[in-house]
Amino acid sequence: MSSTSKAWMVAASIGAVEALKDQLSISQAKTLAPSSAAVASSSKLKQEAQTSEESLRKVMYLSCWGPYS
Repeated sequence: MSSTSKAWMVAASIGAVEALKDQLSISQAKTLAPSSAAVASSSKLKQEAQTSEESLRKVMYLSCWGPYS
């Protein structure tokens, strides 16, 4: 078997494995429903993002218009 044939066989095998992994992850995602812990975690992340955005806004404001500008 030539090296080109072997390379194509390996590439096809890897492609098949990746396709099966994708199918498995999609089927698992369909069966899993969001839990209350995931929803609470999501709202906590949103709150943290908002807090960090406000902090960044304050820093930008002070760097442009603060007492030392």
